[in-house]
Amino acid sequence: MMMKKRKKVSRINKGAPSGFVLSLIIHAAAFSLAGLLVVFSVVQKEEKKFVPPKPIDRPKMKLKKPKVKVKKSAKPRSTTRIVTKVQKASMPDIQLPEMSGIGEGLAGGDVAGFDIMPDMSDLTIFGTSQSIGNDFVGTFYDTKRLRSGTGNPGISIEETCEAIIKFVKNDWRPSVLNKYYRSPRKLYATTFTFPTMPAAMAPEAFGEADVPGYGWFAHYKGELVYPEDIKFRFWGQGDNAMIVRVGKEIVLVVAHPEGTPWQMTLPLWNPSDHSVYRKYALDKNFSVAGDWIELKAGEPVNMEVIVAVPSGGLNCFILCVEEEGKEYPENPFDGGPCLPVFKTEELSQDLKDEIIARSYEGDFDLDSGPIFRDYKTSDDPEPSSGDLADVKEEEPAPAPEPSLESYKGPRVWSTADGKTFEGEYVANIAGTVTIKPVKGRRNIKVPMSSLSEEDRAFIELSQPPRFNIDFIAKTRRLPALEVTPYWDAVTYEPDVNNTFGVRLKQESPAEYNYPLTVKYYAIGKETDGDKLVMLDQHEEVFIPSEQPGRIFEVLGDTIKTRAYSIKPGDRPIRGVRYSGNYLITVTDSRGVVVQHSESHSFLFDIRHKLDKLGRRHYFNEKGDRVTPTRPKLSQRSVPL
Repeated sequence: MMMKKRKKVSRINKGAPSGFVLSLIIHAAAFSLAGLLVVFSVVQKEEKKFVPPKPIDRPKMKLKKPKVKVKKSAKPRSTTRIVTKVQKASMPDIQLPEMSGIGEGLAGGDVAGFDIMPDMSDLTIFGTSQSIGNDFVGTFYDTKRLRSGTGNPGISIEETCEAIIKFVKNDWRPSVLNKYYRSPRKLYATTFTFPTMPAAMAPEAFGEADVPGYGWFAHYKGELVYPEDIKFRFWGQGDNAMIVRVGKEIVLVVAHPEGTPWQMTLPLWNPSDHSVYRKYALDKNFSVAGDWIELKAGEPVNMEVIVAVPSGGLNCFILCVEEEGKEYPENPFDGGPCLPVFKTEELSQDLKDEIIARSYEGDFDLDSGPIFRDYKTSDDPEPSSGDLADVKEEEPAPAPEPSLESYKGPRVWSTADGKTFEGEYVANIAGTVTIKPVKGRRNIKVPMSSLSEEDRAFIELSQPPRFNIDFIAKTRRLPALEVTPYWDAVTYEPDVNNTFGVRLKQESPAEYNYPLTVKYYAIGKETDGDKLVMLDQHEEVFIPSEQPGRIFEVLGDTIKTRAYSIKPGDRPIRGVRYSGNYLITVTDSRGVVVQHSESHSFLFDIRHKLDKLGRRHYFNEKGDRVTPTRPKLSQRSVPL
């Protein structure tokens, strides 16, 4: 049986190959044909072309730049940036979104009353890091360093000047300067009023701290626009150099000293009015009048400005405006015109202070003159020196503030079981409270724990702990920078980093579980004047019973002060130093000043006015904000 079965199977296997091979051939042919069809279909398939849909007609909104309100009494006019005159219809007050790092004071505000406290930490004389829309954006270049930030060996005044001139001759293209270091921080300026100051302040303003003040320049770019037809020209002073271009035309070049290597700048521009060329003083050098410019109402034109300091020392850049046909007061120094400074917004008092502290009376006007923006306010600025009177009108007396004395007297007391009685708090000794009743001769004594929660809080707040108060003033003289390898006519006092703070040590171990606020005011003084300067103010909240060892200490930010002079013995040291003046207050949760310490008693009396001041604000002994002391005109030397 087994043998037969195997034979049968053998027969079947024997006949299988022919059928199997035939089947394979048929299937292979079928697959080949299908593959050819697929390949043919893919290869021959016509490529689809993308046809964009028809554009949808959507309504477009006209975007307007926000305008910053300049005065409380002034409302900006409704405008758009078009080639027509500005409409005169009034518009409502514009509400701007809150921005960090910029205060309302940077765009004007109620300067006379000083109700606006801008953030001074971001303000520099070369601009701020926030744009208000109608300003010039500045880019800082340092030829002492290569693009990577490494040093540029063999840097010279000639190389710096050649780099600037090459940039100007190549249509002011930034790519021409790719070899040199470019600061990532931009600054936004509304004026080019940079009076005499150490040249290292410009790199510092652009975020390049500890960079010597030579071999640098800054390029500002923006739009020149005015709401009415106007014909005017720039007057400028640039030390070392300033170049101004409007549209595609250079309209002003001023450089000091004229000679190698700045002689190379002269072919860039030929002044049209030689009668006033370097005739009148402006700051510490002579001014130059530019070409006349005509603007049509509301038509913006590109404008660019270069300020440069190849040689270091002190820098000074002033750009003023003369309108055709207008007369101006005389400069008291040499009879030249006292012109308004170029600006695209009314200057805040904070910025004015920075300028006034370094400029001579009558050199230029910070308030009057045209404001180059595409709208006008209802009140044109009146001519003014920008200085504030030291003595102001008396302000209304402030409302009486709470004090420990104001909480003395009879009050209604409550116990935990609901009983009430009227009397005056006397003392709390070892948990027993003594109260003098309104009616009756004998004092009432009750356990502290039996009084209501409100009464217990009243007693604890009425007996705050006493502190040993120390004012902290840490000063560190910074190593002197290499001012410049080319020029040594400047005397610098080392810059000083100041850190202020307070240390409170509780004198008794008594528990006090309520918050106290400690606030300090660190006050400096002018080196060549009698004005006080708010260097820093800071406050912190703490609970005495939670402080280890009953000691609380707080330190504020680092505050830099500096002073300098030009030609030792010829001009006094200018600047600000910490003067040893301070005020410290400790206030409870009711607003009661429970303890204070001060260098001079008048500081405590004017503390409410001090609260309205910001960093670097100048004030007098009455607490009124004032402008800095100007350099004395009698000490002004002949321009260099």
